[in-house]
Amino acid sequence: MYQVLYRKWRPKTFKDVVGQEHVTTSLSGAVKSGRLSHAYLFTGSRGTGKTSCAKILAKAVNCEHPVDGNPCNECTTCRGIDDGSILDVIEIDAASNNGVDNIRDLREEANYTPTHAKYRVYIIDEVHMLSTGAFNALLKTLEEPPEHVKFILATTEVHKLPSTILSRCQRFDFKRIEPKDIAARLRFVAGQEKIPLTEEGAMLIARISDGAMRDALSLLDRCSAYEKEITEEVVSDAAGLAGREHLFQLTDAVSAGDSARALSLINELYNNACNMERLVADLVSHFRNMMIARSVSNYPDLIVCPKSELEQIYTQAQNFSLGRILSAMDVLNDAAFRLKSGANRRATVEMAVLRLCSPQLDTDVSALVARISELERKIENGIVAPATQQAPRPAAPVTPAKTDTAPAAPVKAEATPAEQPAQATPATPAEKPVTENTAAPDSAPQSAPAQSSDPAPEKAATTKPAAAQPNGDVVFDKWNEALERLARIDRPLLPHMADSRAIIRGEFLLIQTTNPLLGEFLKTGSHANCIARAVYDVTGKKYRLGIFNTPAPSQAAAPKKDPLENLLHRAEGLGVQVVEQ
Repeated sequence: MYQVLYRKWRPKTFKDVVGQEHVTTSLSGAVKSGRLSHAYLFTGSRGTGKTSCAKILAKAVNCEHPVDGNPCNECTTCRGIDDGSILDVIEIDAASNNGVDNIRDLREEANYTPTHAKYRVYIIDEVHMLSTGAFNALLKTLEEPPEHVKFILATTEVHKLPSTILSRCQRFDFKRIEPKDIAARLRFVAGQEKIPLTEEGAMLIARISDGAMRDALSLLDRCSAYEKEITEEVVSDAAGLAGREHLFQLTDAVSAGDSARALSLINELYNNACNMERLVADLVSHFRNMMIARSVSNYPDLIVCPKSELEQIYTQAQNFSLGRILSAMDVLNDAAFRLKSGANRRATVEMAVLRLCSPQLDTDVSALVARISELERKIENGIVAPATQQAPRPAAPVTPAKTDTAPAAPVKAEATPAEQPAQATPATPAEKPVTENTAAPDSAPQSAPAQSSDPAPEKAATTKPAAAQPNGDVVFDKWNEALERLARIDRPLLPHMADSRAIIRGEFLLIQTTNPLLGEFLKTGSHANCIARAVYDVTGKKYRLGIFNTPAPSQAAAPKKDPLENLLHRAEGLGVQVVEQ
């Protein structure tokens, strides 16, 4: 009868255990010297040799002729323990025997002396599954067992064990086995079983098994069913790594911002019965591979895939900034969480992919950081980013430009009134930030001091700012939507925006308000950023911000020494140009 490889090639001695020298050396030395503990705890991930070492230790302490701390595997006791005819070594599955009654029966049996061997050995596998009552029932016996009893506890989740159990055991931690050690063992087993296994195929199996020898031998068993030489391609096919072209296609669509292509691919996968949870998990793994490719130089050692895919993964990773990759993984992990309770799994995946294709749809901090890093990457590479992928330039306060008798024309700050040309040159983005206040093209504020009288009034009246449109101002009809958006991102500013409206003048968005303190808030960069962001979210267009105050009729007729003049001077001192109409 055929026996699977991981059972047939289970280690018989400590020397056969792969990758756990720190454990096997200590255990064999303890057996050789006779310094045996009454209770051992073996902990580590699956397939690393915990149960195998427990069985070897059970044989070694009972062996009639031990060899260097290892069982001889030839005496009657060793053979009887291997074939199960000697009942003094008892294996207990704690997952199905986790009650107080089971432990009470164990305590009663422990009082009896062994029938054939020197010690009665209890191997309790997955001991973390015991109930609290069962642990409490085991404590006294585990601390002071009879002289002829040894306990070996094994678990993959040691953090679930109470400290009272941990303190009574001699603990050994089993680490994940290195891929090179697994590959060497696979080649040995394949040679004994006459299985044609290439070195590349053995290494890929070792990397897929994630440090677990049992998983590696099981995958080798599966690959041997192909009845041909086991190469990377065969291993990839048997392990389900093949046929992942859709992941690369989806990633290309995300990189290009092609939402239509991405949704079309998801529709095709859905119609072909692709599991949406598996798709999201595969995408997370794929973006993780790109993260590794962008982060470390030895990425081929850390990515589990055929060598033929490594170059493709590296090339795709160069199309993303590291910040955008991390943000994409956050979005996908959130989608994986929502899939467990969502009503429409397909819609959940589509929403996540749309956020990946259009980062501006995501407004949390990590998404904004990702968009900034993506913009930096494109600037470094000399690539002009599409407008749909550029983050809105944040609004910031500026110092008002000095003006002559026609203050509507912004000029460079270093120019004096005598040096100003008749037609002022508009400030470039490098000269002025986004937030800027401008005056109405046909009016000058009463509070502006007359510093120069050289330009004629007629000439000053004909000077218009570069941002003014010949058709006049346009009412910004989405101002209420922008305020609703502002309420979510900067609620403290919202009361100061009451009874306000906005008009568009070329590239400027001027806020018309009766609140004289709004200018001070715009001077604070964080508030101006939030207004610019709210406007961008509802329009998809970047505007330069400004204040447009409409004086009351009584103010228009007031003398020059009106008390409002002091307020106007204060606003100018704070860097806010106030334009009266």
